[in-house]
Amino acid sequence: MKVALVHEWLDSYAGSERVLEQLLLIWPEADVFAVCDFLPEAERGFLRGKLVTTSFIQRLPLARRMFRNYLGLMPLAIEQLDLSGYDLVVSSSHAVAKGVLTGPGQLHVSYIHSPMRYAWDLQHQYLRQARLETGLKGAYTRWLLHRLRLWDRSSAAGVDSLVANSSYIAERIRKVWRREAAVIHPPVDVTRFGLGTAPRGEHYLLASRMVPYKRVELVVEAFRRMPGRRLVVTGDGPSEPMVRAAAAGAPNVELRGRVPQAELISLTQTARAFVFAAEEDFGIAMVEAQACGTPLIAFGRGGARDIVQEGTTGLLFPEQSAEAVMAAVERFEALPAPIAPEACRANALRFSEEAFRAALRAHVEALLP
Repeated sequence: MKVALVHEWLDSYAGSERVLEQLLLIWPEADVFAVCDFLPEAERGFLRGKLVTTSFIQRLPLARRMFRNYLGLMPLAIEQLDLSGYDLVVSSSHAVAKGVLTGPGQLHVSYIHSPMRYAWDLQHQYLRQARLETGLKGAYTRWLLHRLRLWDRSSAAGVDSLVANSSYIAERIRKVWRREAAVIHPPVDVTRFGLGTAPRGEHYLLASRMVPYKRVELVVEAFRRMPGRRLVVTGDGPSEPMVRAAAAGAPNVELRGRVPQAELISLTQTARAFVFAAEEDFGIAMVEAQACGTPLIAFGRGGARDIVQEGTTGLLFPEQSAEAVMAAVERFEALPAPIAPEACRANALRFSEEAFRAALRAHVEALLP
């Protein structure tokens, strides 16, 4: 059986590349395709020496630095990749990878990180943040996103089996593509995170990149209003000034910036709970916290609903507000019995790399003739 793996684009080793890494462990003989490949040599180890077949985007002017600016050409580019000689095609898609062309006798399974959010429900937010609400450039961007929506839905119809990375993404697929999707959670390297031997401290922890949708300032505001409880925040990003403003005058809130991995693991292993207010497609940081035996206090939408076992490994709060975070912390501290670190660790193992490979392999094998 000849297998092709289709990736979006390669420019860094991040979340979707970890999925590709696991796909190559399931099908080590597979060939790899992508819109473009500008991955630094130091980060290419997971490809195991594979040569990546790319599209014409690779050769366009300034593509190395600005390939995302060619988004409007990517549907055409992905359709030019010739996969006619393969029996099984597995794509890993958050934009256009699922749009490769396959024919009768070929099985195409697409692992969906998310439909293109900026083209669907987050279009207006994207236009605001990019300052493209008015003018000729804004009008062109609206037209382009309209065309992308039409292509996005039609290309989804050509996939034999859709696999979502969470129940939340399966709901979005049902909404925008009118397709059903199986749910297989993404792989998390839980072996890097353990229960630890140090006793639990008194601090709550939030580890996150500081970007607007993470709502870090909301958690900081909640703890500023709870001076008797300590919060440690790690991470940096463009929203850091807003977070620092929210923490001003709050000695119980400590902003540490980006910290080494070993320090982050130690902080997680000794935290009372990991607090998370973002609406994530999945939420790998929450699984990593659970792998350390740390309970979760999380916003009850998005991937958190798949991760948190209410009352057993954490608590969910119903809205993104400081008041909701405060009420959840009080509920957490009033639990009749503390949440067991062993229960959190066992919960995290559901999302291991081995569990991902076994589930996806079984899903594909059930579809093969």
